[in-house]
This record gives sequence, C-alpha cells and structure tokens, in this order.
Amino acid sequence: MAAEASLDDLRRYAVARTLFTPTTLPVAIRRLGFLQADPIRAPARAQDLTLRHRVRDYHAGDLERSYARLAIDEDYLVNYGFLPRAHLALIHPRQAKNAWDAATRRKAADVLAFVRERGAVHPREVDQHFAHGRVTNYWGGSSNASTHLLDGMHYRGLLRVKRRDSGTRVYEVAEHLDADETPAGRALRAAALIDLVVRKYAPLPAASLTYLARLLGYGAPHLAAHTRTALRLAQDQLASYRIDGTTWYWPADENPRSRRYAVDDQLRLLAPFDPVVWDRRRFALLWGWTYKFEAYTPAAKRQFGYYALPMLWRDQVIGWANLAVRVGRLESSFGYAAGAAPKGAAFRNALDDELERFTRFLGPR
Repeated sequence: MAAEASLDDLRRYAVARTLFTPTTLPVAIRRLGFLQADPIRAPARAQDLTLRHRVRDYHAGDLERSYARLAIDEDYLVNYGFLPRAHLALIHPRQAKNAWDAATRRKAADVLAFVRERGAVHPREVDQHFAHGRVTNYWGGSSNASTHLLDGMHYRGLLRVKRRDSGTRVYEVAEHLDADETPAGRALRAAALIDLVVRKYAPLPAASLTYLARLLGYGAPHLAAHTRTALRLAQDQLASYRIDGTTWYWPADENPRSRRYAVDDQLRLLAPFDPVVWDRRRFALLWGWTYKFEAYTPAAKRQFGYYALPMLWRDQVIGWANLAVRVGRLESSFGYAAGAAPKGAAFRNALDDELERFTRFLGPR
C-alpha cells in the first residue's frame, strides 16, 4: 500500500507519535503497548526513564510502587518488560522451545503447589524450603537453582510477578484465560502481535519490521510459523513508502504528513530503550549517526559512556548525556554528534529545563 512521505516527515512522525501528551500511568502503558525493562539504575531504570516523558508528575520508582494496583504484568514479548494484562491472552499459554525433562517438571510441580499454598513467595523462601542448589547460568557462571527454576516457571506462564521487594520478584500462581489454539485462533493472535509491535515502533524500515517479527519468537515461540505468515500479510496491508532504497512501514490508518505529528521545542534525555531510539537501524537512517548502548562494553572501549542517554531536541537526536547523582546533586556530561553543542540561548534554556525536570523526577514524592 503506497503512501507518500519524506524522511523529514518520518522523523517528525517517529518522535511525535510516541511522545504523546503526558497522561496517567495506566493509560501511558496501555498506549505504549509494551514497556521494556532493564535492571541498571544510572541514575534511574530504563522503564522509569521511558515513563517520565509520558506520565504526568512521574517520579523514579512510581511504576514499582504502583505495580500491584495496576492491570499490568511483567512478562516477555520482544524482550522483557511490562505488558497491559489484556495482552497476556496473545502470548499464553506459552510453549517454550526447550522442553523440561521429567525431573524438572516434578520440581516445578512441587514449587507450584508450594506457591499456591503460601499465596506469594520470595525466591529465598523457595530455596530455603527445597534446597535446589546451584546451576550454571547463561553466562557460564553459577546461579541459584531455585531462582533459575522460578524464572522458567514464570516464562512458561505458571507464575506471575505479584510485586517486587527491593527489586527482587515475588511470585504468585498465574491464571490465564483459555486460548483458541485452532490454526485460525493462533493466526489471529500472531496478527495482533505484529500489529502491537508495529504500532509501538513505527515507522519501521523493512529490515527492522522483519527483525521485530523474529524477536516475537522470544515471547511467543509457539506462534513462530503463524507470525511469519502474519508478517507477510502485514507487509501487504500496512502503509509503506520507499526512500533512498529503504522501504518504510507504518499503520495504514496513520499519515506521517498529518499536522497532528508536530514536534515541540522541548529537549528530552531518553532511555537507551525508548521507542524513539530503540531501533538502531532506524536511528541511523533518521539521524545520520550511530548510537551504541555501552553498559556492557569495557570502559576503555566506550565512545559514549556507561549509560549514555540520547539527547532529543525538537525532532533531532543531536547527542547524548551521562548523568549521575553524587552527594545529593545531579552531575552531567554531554557529547554531541556534530562535535559541539548547538549555539544560542534556545538550546541552553531547553537543556537547563530538562535537567531541572530530571532532578525533580529523581527526587522524593
């Protein structure tokens, strides 16, 4: 489906469609569709950094404090994060690629009965009761076997995160609606998942759309074949336009040239996983430089910093910031893709305003 647009149109559209007018926390998560989580706090977690631009008077930690009262779940989609509870029906019952052996299934059944009896459990309680020992983790190190088993039970939809205690997941037994497991039912769920990620990350270069469809194999591995079919159908139904050899896709009911996608003069420091910058391929096409997340890069090899926050001013990502709180004060350093900061009072004032907002965001309720 052809639709005319320029790269400037797509840049404004990419920024304005996801940086909607700040609203309530439940509405913001519903509009985002999925909120990627990250445990690093530098100086706040990625989920808080993402929500601060989209929720009125948001403070770091509000999501964790409010989680138990909201109709949301920690779960897996294209990566790990938070989903509106209504979306769980699209991905559960999840069938993991790696089947458990009989011994693991017995252990999981015993733990499930234990959790059901207790109502909610901390991993420490499970470890103390069952003494599962240690296992080799993904990185080749040693991990607590009970924690590893609980993670697997959560992934398979047997448990859900009820809340967190000092960052640690506290689990309860999960309850899911019966899903339509007919081929038609699976096809509908796969199509809905493709629509969910398109509406979150549009506009998307063709290669990024394919990549996201593959990443859905993390949250819905049992729908992989139907997801591939849904992707082919979506490519025919989505609006698209080819610019400089790249085909771009976006929802057919949206128009990137619409006046509704106007940008403001605000400067924003974004999370490394914010929808505006999450797709590094799209980032390079829209802004002409390469941004890297370097938290896991050796310090001597970092170009941007441990947890560099992309700096969005108007509809341009012009650089990055590294922030830290020391002795109760916010300290900052900046880098710019062009080598130097923009000149003029407008930029300086916008940056000062953002740092003031950031200080309030990090402060107590």
